[in-house]
Amino acid sequence: MFGMSVFQSVLERLRAEQTMQADTDAEGEEAARDGSQPPIGRSPAFVVETPALTTAAFGAVERAYRDLAAAERAEEPRVMPDHLRRTGLADVAAELDLGEGETGLTLAAKRRRFAAENHPDRLPPEFRANATMRMKLANMLIDEASRRLGQSAN
Repeated sequence: MFGMSVFQSVLERLRAEQTMQADTDAEGEEAARDGSQPPIGRSPAFVVETPALTTAAFGAVERAYRDLAAAERAEEPRVMPDHLRRTGLADVAAELDLGEGETGLTLAAKRRRFAAENHPDRLPPEFRANATMRMKLANMLIDEASRRLGQSAN
């Protein structure tokens, strides 16, 4: 392999591996004809028994999956947290507690804190409508406070 390019040496190695594989396959076929022991990994018994073992294993996995799925469906329905029930503008404004001394940093921190508790993507599907309403109101209030902050700076 010395004096060859990398590509040529890879091709030579692949040819050698193919030749070795063909020799091993021929030995296995010859052993099958004369009844002697085939090379390791070529046992006909292994090939014949595999589908039965695999089918049984898949059956066991399928039963376990279905049992777990049934147990999950049997769980009690989720109860909506109290804070998600408060979807009025005054309720959300009281939670945000926006004051006159707010800065851009404090407004951003309040938005992140509120989103961490109320963002619809973080909640189960049955709570998302309320969470969406709360996020819309909070974003509206914080955006308005940011506009006022920008106007007072001018």
